[in-house]
Amino acid sequence: MPDLDSGSSAKGGQIQYVLDGRRRAALADADNAGFSWFHFRVCMAAGIGFFTDAYDIFVINIAATMIGYVYGEKTPGGLPQLNVNQDLGVKVATPVGTLVGQLLFGWLADVVGRKKLWGAEIMVIVVGSFAQALSAGNYAINIVGVLVVWRFFMGLGIGGDYPLTATITSEFSATRIRGRMITGVFAAQGWGNFAAVLVCYIVTIAFKNRILAEPDVGHLLSLDYMWRLAIGLGCIPGVIALYFRLTVPETPRFTMDIERNVLRASEDLNEAVSTGRLHCNRDSIILQRVDSPSASWSDFVTYFGKWENGKILLGTAYSWFALDIAFYGLGLNSSIILQAIGFGTPLTTGTQAVYDNLHNVTVGNLILSVAGLIPGYYATFLFIDSVGRKPIQLMGFISLTILFIVMGVAYDKLTSSTAGKNAFVFLYCLSNFFQNFGANTTTFVIPAEIFTTRYRSTGTGISAACGKLGAIVAQVGFSRMVNIGGPNAFVPHILEILAFFMFTGVFSTLLLPETKKLSLEQLSHEKQEGFVRGASTRIEAEEGVVMRHMH
Repeated sequence: MPDLDSGSSAKGGQIQYVLDGRRRAALADADNAGFSWFHFRVCMAAGIGFFTDAYDIFVINIAATMIGYVYGEKTPGGLPQLNVNQDLGVKVATPVGTLVGQLLFGWLADVVGRKKLWGAEIMVIVVGSFAQALSAGNYAINIVGVLVVWRFFMGLGIGGDYPLTATITSEFSATRIRGRMITGVFAAQGWGNFAAVLVCYIVTIAFKNRILAEPDVGHLLSLDYMWRLAIGLGCIPGVIALYFRLTVPETPRFTMDIERNVLRASEDLNEAVSTGRLHCNRDSIILQRVDSPSASWSDFVTYFGKWENGKILLGTAYSWFALDIAFYGLGLNSSIILQAIGFGTPLTTGTQAVYDNLHNVTVGNLILSVAGLIPGYYATFLFIDSVGRKPIQLMGFISLTILFIVMGVAYDKLTSSTAGKNAFVFLYCLSNFFQNFGANTTTFVIPAEIFTTRYRSTGTGISAACGKLGAIVAQVGFSRMVNIGGPNAFVPHILEILAFFMFTGVFSTLLLPETKKLSLEQLSHEKQEGFVRGASTRIEAEEGVVMRHMH
């Protein structure tokens, strides 16, 4: 009699061999694909979303000043403004929500899929932005409290966008252009920041006559329209991003390594890359699961319990934490710093001073954005796939350490003259440049590349959440320390503290390997040959159909 078990085992081994080969062939096709219309669509869908994120985060930098003029407390001999706790609340609410969203959506994306969530978080952002523009207060609740709640809610969606966008862009990218694709998407953050300031500038110019016509600084009703317009317009790019994201398919790597359906993933990848669209009849492809490593708590602990993986998570998480202390500590308070150094401080009084201050602050922020933020992103774009991620991140942290030491130590001398103030602004622009031609960009790129597929979004979410923890620490610390010794008197020491954190970022970067020109699977520290260890019983029962499909 024939040995049925031996025959079944041989067939199962053959199917395993073919499926494993099919998986590796599909991954090779993805890694070697040329830049196509499909890749452009992915970048558009991701970039518009990130533009929206940055707009909604940084518009509060100037909108908080407008809100203070309307609902704040009038200072002796000065203009109305939010008190310290109110200003902190509206600025820190979004980073807190973002931290929660990064952890939650990062984990969910590795469980239910990238595609299913890559639109839900944009809807959260749009609803949160629109609700802020319609916020109102009454006797029982202050409008600032309402804004804090809605900015936290919006932050949940923004937080979800970080791991989802980074992971999706990475998993669709070819190896040789992966750094530029992710950086190109992330660079939309700079344009979102710029657009937020530009809208505030345009709104200020448009309402100039109405501001000047107000009876006094205690009745600045025109400002109530201005901040609502500035924040509410953030809904528009969000709606556009939602449309684009609904047209992007699930990543083949998720289908292949988490849903464990190699055949379906191969078909999806082939059609998406070759045609730029996904029209295949997914129901016609045999539903099956292969036997390959799957996510679980014990597997998570085992994977990151290995020092080669654990040190990478530590490196990406702390690097992002250190960088965001500076990026958000300064980014959400650049208006305060510009006023502190007297850059463009108005000499007028009354409603004219309100207009002049808003005009000068928006112009100053436009200069910071154009002269430092945006060029930094594109410097990284040019060199990230040739020089590499790790050298750029090291260079950025070292440069920022030096710049913040100089700005902090020489603060009093620099701000004592007009030439010195201009020099300070130049150094400030340089710091913005080296944040983006450095760790601000690479801390977004590296986590999306360096973890295995089943934990890629989770690892990115954890790293990003540590970054937002840094943003929260920076914002709370800035608001509590900036006026120690007098109004804005502690600014030079804050800059020196930032220098310390930039220095520590150098050492966390040393924990990271270089990722350029390596496939995502090579970076995962998992053996790829034999990654598929077998096939389900259903596949073995339908062996003939499967084999025909694969051939």
